[in-house]
Amino acid sequence: MVNVTTEWETPIATDAKDNSALGAQGGMAVGATNKAVGKVYAGVIGAVTTIVAQKLVTLVWKTVTGKEPPSPTNPETSVTSALSWVLASGIGVGVAQLFAQRFAARHWKNETGLDAPDSTVKIKI
Repeated sequence: MVNVTTEWETPIATDAKDNSALGAQGGMAVGATNKAVGKVYAGVIGAVTTIVAQKLVTLVWKTVTGKEPPSPTNPETSVTSALSWVLASGIGVGVAQLFAQRFAARHWKNETGLDAPDSTVKIKI
């Protein structure tokens, strides 16, 4: 066994044969600290990306239409205009999120050598 310390976690035991992390039960495991830091890292990148993407989509809307983006909740806004804004905004932010998640996962793997923690939310009903 070899002790390995990453920048964000306490030493973990590894199998010297394949340099893989071993959990307390001896099976493959990603440390809970590592997993939590990975999720926080991806969350921060996602939040910043959403803010920047929304600003960028608003700027593009103003440039293309010459007007402020419509408020979908304003009864005087036409359905076509509101729907156009919602689609443009959703697609813009969604594409930015896709690239941000891929960037974060790639950066995480380069820095830690581990796959990025799964960021899907599991809801039990």
